[in-house]
Amino acid sequence: MPTHATATAEPADGTPPVLEIRDLHVTLPGQGDRRYAVENVSFTVGPREIVCIVGESGSGKSVTASAVMGLLPQGVLTLERGQILLQGQDITHATLPVLQKLRGNRMTMVFQEPMTALNPLMRVGDQIAEVLQFHDASLGGAQVAQRVLGLLDDVRLPTPDTLRHAYPHQLSGGQRQRVMIAMALAMEPSLIIADEPTTALDVTSQAQVLRLLNELRGRYASSVLFITHDFDVVREIADRVIVMQSGRIVEAGPAAQVLRAPCHPYTQKLLASVPDGSFRAGTLQAGKKSGAVLRVEDLHVRFETGSLFKSRRRVVHAVAGVSLELARGETLGIVGESGSGKTTLGRCLARFARPTAGRVLVEGEDITAMSAAEWRRRCQRVQMVFQDPFRSFNPRLTIGRALAEGPMNFGEQRGRVHERMMRMLELVSLDASAVGRYPHEFSGGQRQRLSIARALMMEPDILVADEAVSALDVSVQAQILDLLEDIRRQLNLSMVFITHDLRVAARLSHRIAVMQRGHVVELGPAEQVFNRPQHPYTQELLAAVPGRQAGQARP
Repeated sequence: MPTHATATAEPADGTPPVLEIRDLHVTLPGQGDRRYAVENVSFTVGPREIVCIVGESGSGKSVTASAVMGLLPQGVLTLERGQILLQGQDITHATLPVLQKLRGNRMTMVFQEPMTALNPLMRVGDQIAEVLQFHDASLGGAQVAQRVLGLLDDVRLPTPDTLRHAYPHQLSGGQRQRVMIAMALAMEPSLIIADEPTTALDVTSQAQVLRLLNELRGRYASSVLFITHDFDVVREIADRVIVMQSGRIVEAGPAAQVLRAPCHPYTQKLLASVPDGSFRAGTLQAGKKSGAVLRVEDLHVRFETGSLFKSRRRVVHAVAGVSLELARGETLGIVGESGSGKTTLGRCLARFARPTAGRVLVEGEDITAMSAAEWRRRCQRVQMVFQDPFRSFNPRLTIGRALAEGPMNFGEQRGRVHERMMRMLELVSLDASAVGRYPHEFSGGQRQRLSIARALMMEPDILVADEAVSALDVSVQAQILDLLEDIRRQLNLSMVFITHDLRVAARLSHRIAVMQRGHVVELGPAEQVFNRPQHPYTQELLAAVPGRQAGQARP
């Protein structure tokens, strides 16, 4: 099996490629596990072509994109050799003034997290206008304003004349990503680099952004270099695919060829890790059920937003009359788009949020009626695993201290806590040496395993996992899902699994609650919800899953 491959494709009409990379080598600092972040990488992107680079974290795909944009961090990564040609112009060692003229004009980048890429203190319309004014000083104010409205309309944002005055935090994740795409299109660039632009979006927002990029590459005659770890996204939009592992290209070719008949074992492993968005009866083993361990009765959560003046305040019904049960040993999946209320519901179950009305009963006891002191004595019964494990750990505490902190606060003896810590680390497939290390010394998947271990240290009855795998590579995601299912069976845990990814929910859940605008619109066995959905919203969510039709046809 070759250690690398080239990924070039000459256009049939002889038109030169928009982007050509030749023998690119980018070195890593110090004595790491390998010398190069990117090694011997060569590929092209043709006119109006969408080329997807796929690989896990650390494969070199984002480093390759940063090298093209001239955004490699100085003193950390070094472009040792190779060539980068943009429409035939060698930009490998372009000066900063040259790069500033190219960025946003002939090449542009859409980043993974628009909230950190956008200026929080500027209105989104002004940020798009800034790009236009920087690259074309001849444009007058009226022309810029008209162009901003046109771009917002092109990316299908509602009421552009109103929305252009909004700040980033006032928009949804999908809307912020569309604003980023509008900024990228401002000067009609030849090359758009999109670095994981749909990873954190729910399925309908993701589907809309993918359709949008596909439409706009024709309208603006732009080529797209799309970086992702999700092969179902590749299935939706790619003309060609480049698979990277440990800084090298291990497989490349037309999308249909790579997806249907992958040659390299690494590509085969990545494809096998992708949840296929279908439910197969018998794949999950139910625990020993003994009645409801959790009962939610007519739960309501309302938030007030807006002005300090009462007359201008807006009431948001985040959770509206939700009632459901969870049996011991069962996994209940809660799915829905951003803003559906699923995370607010999960936070109420662990009493991180207080309901406006209704009850949450754990083993028959209403935890919403407990005093703070009483809940502190009983909070170990419900534990939560958060979406971002790095932010949920104290960076100044070793893993050993972080895991021991909870049980020690409940007065447990140090010896018993250490013994349980060793058992939990073994359960999540981590070595005992982890106790002396800090959170930043672990990979994302390892940190999520540690988050699960920390929650289990409290010996809970109920585990609430909120988007616990949404930011992970597909292979790591598969490992965490398998781990959660193994732990549930071994400990007969009850679990509430919150996710916007219906493929993930299909893999793990016994029953599914589908939420929309604070309401549970469908609730039933997972097989029924996924194979015979009754509510139009559930049908819409399933139709939006990338690659679902192809996934249902997989052997």
